[in-house]
Amino acid sequence: MLIDLHTHVNAPEHLIGTKFMEDCIRGGGRYEGMIADRERHFTEEMAQVDVACIMALDAPASGLVVPNEYCAAYQRDYPDRIVGFASVDPNRADAADGLKHAITELGLKGLKLGPIYQHFHPLDEKKAYPVYEMAQQLGIPILWHMGTSFVEKGPLEYTRPIHIDRVALDFPNLKQVIAHLGHPWEAETIVLIRKQPNVWADISALYYRPWQFYNSMVLAMEYKVTHKLFFGTDFPVTTPQQTIAGCMAVRRFGEGTGLPEIPASVFEDIIHRNPLEALGIRLG
Repeated sequence: MLIDLHTHVNAPEHLIGTKFMEDCIRGGGRYEGMIADRERHFTEEMAQVDVACIMALDAPASGLVVPNEYCAAYQRDYPDRIVGFASVDPNRADAADGLKHAITELGLKGLKLGPIYQHFHPLDEKKAYPVYEMAQQLGIPILWHMGTSFVEKGPLEYTRPIHIDRVALDFPNLKQVIAHLGHPWEAETIVLIRKQPNVWADISALYYRPWQFYNSMVLAMEYKVTHKLFFGTDFPVTTPQQTIAGCMAVRRFGEGTGLPEIPASVFEDIIHRNPLEALGIRLG
């Protein structure tokens, strides 16, 4: 079974004319590559995987709001193949209540947070901690965008993966995933997932920086944490086939060069790992 833990359904109305899209273009992103409504997602992404997780995002500070209701409707139509992650903005006073509604009433199964997009510090006990408490109470995982992005106003200091160590200490039963290995702070993520039993990472959106990705995977092997890495693509930025090919391609740096080699089995294990089982997510 192939499970893509990290995909997006950004419809045109969520992106066109927004500050988020302006920042994306300024940062070198492809305009058309960011848009994927439900139809495109199902036609292109779901033709390549068995199950895909989709992300809402409540980030008005960056000009991007993908509603929980939009993701929940997609999940309802394909409950055995689509897993929806809710999103709430911790800057909203009712964020914890909004999360409870998204899970108990809309049926979503996880929480997506992005401090660089939502402009909140992960260790803000007044704004963010009630959201973590609710997530832990509901028994759902958090998938974090920790790491850099092209958004101009999002503070980089909010997005260091090392902050999640404190969150994990304060909420030991809360399951968490660091997206994109927290790039460019992959080393922080690697030591974090080794230290904290309920924290994992995904490898989405990394292969197109092949030298950086190669070194990150070597470090993950040295720290013996490759078993805590999940497969993800960040679709529509890239596809499952492209991601798998890109993973295997970075192995060339170690072949016949004297540099450390990454066995094909390392990537094969990641690609075929079941993140839903580890995160306690049930289909249907």
